[in-house]
Amino acid sequence: MTNKTELPDCPVETTLMLIGDKWKVLILRDLRNGTKRFGELKKSVTGISQKVLTANLRNMEKNGLLTREVFPEVPPRVEYTLTELGHSMEPILDAMEQWGTEYKKR
Repeated sequence: MTNKTELPDCPVETTLMLIGDKWKVLILRDLRNGTKRFGELKKSVTGISQKVLTANLRNMEKNGLLTREVFPEVPPRVEYTLTELGHSMEPILDAMEQWGTEYKKR
């Protein structure tokens, strides 16, 4: 998790630091409904490269938003699940979805 002494004073800036790019928000969106494998995320997050997806997942895991479970199989199976902290961001996603829906009606 990010060191608390490294966090900005502004709470909005802290939130943006954790999910402030398009990819992280879309990963959160797709994990809201449950655990997903890497390949499933790669397909559902349209336009993301494998390298960028991996980097974002590692960062989100480091910050406590999701967990990564590796199963000792060949080929290895890796699953990602939102943590309680990750799920606590659902109201933010709900608000973004509602705002986007209203905006599209204009």
